Amino acid sequence: MRIAACVDRWSLRLGKGYDQSCVSVVFPATLSDGRSAVLKIQFPHHESEFEAEALRRWGGHGAVQLIDNDPANLALLMERCEPGGHLSAAQPEEALDVMIELLPRLWIAASQPFISLREEAAGWASQLPGRWEQARRPFEMELLDGALEVLHAPREGQGPQVLIHQDLHGDNVLRATREPWLVIDPKPVVGEREFSVSPIVRSYEFGHSRERTINRLDKLTSALNLNRERARLWSFAHTLAWAFEDGRVLVPRVETARWLWQA
Repeated sequence: MRIAACVDRWSLRLGKGYDQSCVSVVFPATLSDGRSAVLKIQFPHHESEFEAEALRRWGGHGAVQLIDNDPANLALLMERCEPGGHLSAAQPEEALDVMIELLPRLWIAASQPFISLREEAAGWASQLPGRWEQARRPFEMELLDGALEVLHAPREGQGPQVLIHQDLHGDNVLRATREPWLVIDPKPVVGEREFSVSPIVRSYEFGHSRERTINRLDKLTSALNLNRERARLWSFAHTLAWAFEDGRVLVPRVETARWLWQA
């Protein structure tokens, strides 16, 4: 019914849904005037609650343009990226250069209505011990204690607060025509810039080894003039907080977190 309501509201013709979507259903769409678009209908989740507002604030600068949204149906009508290939398929060094160009364009001053990094970190800290126990203590307590210490740190202050895409990995950047690459699928949070490199540092598609992981951290922080130690700690804690799925641990993320903790 939600799909039909959106088709009627925007007079859309829909193509076959994209296979990659897992927290939403996404369709290529054609508007009545012949323009191509994408219809995205979200599943309720707090991380995606303000996706439409993030796209609206970015205004198409480095990210897909929001054409319209329907909050009642959790639906977004957006620009379609064509040809649409994923940045994850690019060579790692090229991909990092793309991220370095995109990130500063996304760092716009913001506050309400977005959730703050302080709030998000407090939530991760409250959930992490239980998830660790549920997964039968899959890594050493030293990592758990270290992550909890980092996640409590935002209470003591951060740098300037900007809008951040906290899931900015290679599959969430697509090749386009209006710009060479455009960001999709924001899970917006407001916090310091150093946090924003976390999903890129841990991205497996750019090479899963200690050397590749630390190289990403070093290159991103140097090129973007970020505090390496704060970026390292955020990358470590965020990776460990996101290392659980359906009660089981994601072993590569624990490996990445361990490399970052020891770096």
